[in-house]
Amino acid sequence: MQEELINTINLNLNKEDFYNMYGRNKKIATLTLGCKVNFYDTEAMLELFIKNGYEKVDFEEFADVYLINTCTVTNLSDKKSRQFIRKAKNINKNSIVVATGCYSQVAPDEVSKIEGINLVIGTKDRNKIVEEVQKYNFNFGVKNNVSDIKKEFIFEKLSINNLDNRTRAYLKIQEGCNQYCSYCIIPYARGPIRSREMNDVLEEVETLTKNGFKEIILTGIHVASYGKDLKNTNLLDLLKNVHEIEGVKRIRFSSIEPNVITEEFISEISKMPKICDHFHLSLQSGCDKTLKNMNRKYTTARYKEATEMLRNIMPNVSITTDIIVGFPGETEEDFLETVNFVKEIEFAKVHVFPYSPKKGTKAAIMKDQIENSIKSQRVKELSKVTTSLEEKFIKNMINKNTEVLYEKQIDKNLYEGHSSNYIKVITESEKDLENKIFNVILEENRGLYAISGKI
Repeated sequence: MQEELINTINLNLNKEDFYNMYGRNKKIATLTLGCKVNFYDTEAMLELFIKNGYEKVDFEEFADVYLINTCTVTNLSDKKSRQFIRKAKNINKNSIVVATGCYSQVAPDEVSKIEGINLVIGTKDRNKIVEEVQKYNFNFGVKNNVSDIKKEFIFEKLSINNLDNRTRAYLKIQEGCNQYCSYCIIPYARGPIRSREMNDVLEEVETLTKNGFKEIILTGIHVASYGKDLKNTNLLDLLKNVHEIEGVKRIRFSSIEPNVITEEFISEISKMPKICDHFHLSLQSGCDKTLKNMNRKYTTARYKEATEMLRNIMPNVSITTDIIVGFPGETEEDFLETVNFVKEIEFAKVHVFPYSPKKGTKAAIMKDQIENSIKSQRVKELSKVTTSLEEKFIKNMINKNTEVLYEKQIDKNLYEGHSSNYIKVITESEKDLENKIFNVILEENRGLYAISGKI
């Protein structure tokens, strides 16, 4: 009733004043599509709303504000973003629906035309989102706040102090990308590289560990670029400083490229036992011709060298990656090169994707586009190989001692967690294991997870 009333009276009435008058907290619902960086950004924006008196509710519930953090990596991501924008308005026709994120940044006019949208914000000025929502007036119609991201050279500070029901915390250290891979829209959506000041990163790590988080995952659009726009610092320097923080028990970082793995890097991380023996090492293709067409900055030989260096200092290291199949011009022989390279490296886990042409990228207008049926077949074929490799990796860890951080109770006396090399582990215990670290022996392989001895 109050929602209907506020829209029948003078629309110039400040919503905050209205709710103060009627004594009901405003409600905010969020939905995130895409990568871990997007999830971090959403949590940080949500925290801003909560600090301003908003109550968090599920996206399926009635809310005054719906915030959709969009993704544009594939055409399917665009479609999902549009669907959720429309869905929000159907839940509460009088709500303020906000679209932010990559899809909003690269196609603001397109997003502005979606039925139900009120406010469009790209990948900058998210720290002002509460202010923009509170001053929004329905008389404005659709308000487009997107500006040119290519002119941004300063890291936009967003931070997280609390995360609900989690034992590991994602922490954004970097924004933007200068790589311009031929298939990727992200540099156009996120702009040039901007690194977060180290002291700011360390302050947030301190806060998160005080709030009980034992594992920190350093994330960004291109983590390997951290520090290139700052003076006298780089990713290795940051890792050393995070490692010194007493409350931190584990450190991971999101996808990096093989060129990061140098003798110096290996030498230094070997002295940092808190760094997990799990590396998501970006590949995309196991064929040098395809890598060149993708504008990747390494070869399969360099990639193999990086994996060997990691395995020399971490015998049980888990190396995971992403692979795109069906890239323009990829012949059957090129694809088989990738399959054979995947078998040679023996990945612990591989995410396999069919190539999706993205408007605005060089690859989208390349000749020799591959038919969808061929892409689907290649995904199926490679996925079968990678699943068997994942099972083999877990099997090889049976009867070995490993450290597990337990995240949640999944049944009576059953807890689920992940080992340092990122194997999912199920353990029976009458104790409360949530957010605790134990050394266990993995006793049984259950396909894509392992069973440990009782605690």
